[in-house]
Amino acid sequence: MTSLSNKSLNAQELADFGAELDALKLKHLNEVGAVDARYIKRIVAAVRYSEALGRGFLFLSFIPPFWLLGTLLLALSKILENMELGHNVMHGQYDFMNEPSLRGESYEWDIVGTSENWRHSHNYRHHTYTNIKGLDDDVGYGMLRLFPEQRWSPLYIPQALYALLLALLFQWGVAVQELQLGKVVKGRKSRAQLKEELKPMLKKVNRQLLKDYLIFPLLSGPLFFSVMAGNFVANILRNLWTFMIIFCGHFTADAEVFPKSVIKDELPGHWYLRQLRGSSNLTGGKWFHILSGNLSHQIEHHLFPTVPAWRYAQMSTEVQAICERYGQNYNSGSLVSQFGQVVWRILRHAFPSSPEGAVQVGR
Repeated sequence: MTSLSNKSLNAQELADFGAELDALKLKHLNEVGAVDARYIKRIVAAVRYSEALGRGFLFLSFIPPFWLLGTLLLALSKILENMELGHNVMHGQYDFMNEPSLRGESYEWDIVGTSENWRHSHNYRHHTYTNIKGLDDDVGYGMLRLFPEQRWSPLYIPQALYALLLALLFQWGVAVQELQLGKVVKGRKSRAQLKEELKPMLKKVNRQLLKDYLIFPLLSGPLFFSVMAGNFVANILRNLWTFMIIFCGHFTADAEVFPKSVIKDELPGHWYLRQLRGSSNLTGGKWFHILSGNLSHQIEHHLFPTVPAWRYAQMSTEVQAICERYGQNYNSGSLVSQFGQVVWRILRHAFPSSPEGAVQVGR
């Protein structure tokens, strides 16, 4: 779907567009330092304290309000750890600090999926081939038809149910994404290779399940099942939140999908334009942006993935000004509006639909 407000850029305009965004990125990278380090250390502290308080209240869950409070605090900790801490650290945004616990190449986050798999499927494939059908595995996550350019089959008719299951079990979807199980089904990947790739994932799964559903419940003694239920609900709440935020980032009404041909002779200006046209922002206040991992600024994240994400709010005003100068749509809206568009895509494209035309990125 191509937004009517996007002006077609000639070669010189495209080069200038890319140069302005390069300059904006360099400006903020040159400013990175103590203020960024202080910010992420506060996030680390917030993750730790909210987890400790949450688990502590769950140990007192014989008092019903404490179970609810403990579950919500634990969910908050898991959301912060996944979104504002883990995701951004793994992009290398805080490598400048030279702290082993905050190094992008070695950080391990609190979900069943391994960080190593995420760094390949997300940092490399998704950010390199954003919204390119057949190259970006995030387009539908191998389960959903979200664009008319995707080939339809009757298997998509119940995809609203698939989407609900993916939302509830989102950490598991992230865990298996890099395994590319479809290739095994089609005979393009051997079972022996799959078995080897499963080993680190199963190790991580065992660790997560033992932590949330055995060790901490056992430490609570007679409150075993109450604590286990609190951990389960906290994980579900985290899954639902991350699903909603992430799907709003690339599957709203104006977000575009691209054919593989767009990467032929792709210049920096083309790449920037594809990130812009394939991404969507969410409006909201400071705490909303923090809880979203600043993926509410999905456009800025895709333009500048290595810049500390808390800077995106400031950068967004500059990006909007650049987009206005070059006649490009800056796709932004409320969570209710944007997620409503995502839900409509899921419902509409479960049934046959045809693309309106081929997408051309700045050509």
